[in-house]
Amino acid sequence: MYHSPIQLDVFPTDVQMRRIDPARNMRRFYRLSVQRDLFGRASLVREWGRIGFRGQMMVETHPDEGKAITALMKLAAVKKRRGYEALHSGD
Repeated sequence: MYHSPIQLDVFPTDVQMRRIDPARNMRRFYRLSVQRDLFGRASLVREWGRIGFRGQMMVETHPDEGKAITALMKLAAVKKRRGYEALHSGD
């Protein structure tokens, strides 16, 4: 019996975070995702804004997926220090 190996994501390619502080009327979201562009390079797509509204978006181009994932992890760490919490599937 042959079982195909399961590839686990060691490094995230999608991160969703939020920061909610009712005392300051703050309800923010921050999304990061690594995607391929039309030219085969990796892009880090950043989206942020108030929960329930459209928000803003910025795309950073990186030469390879590894550098884009490194940038994603650094930004996620900065946001976590600022009070954002990572959302898990089902939240």
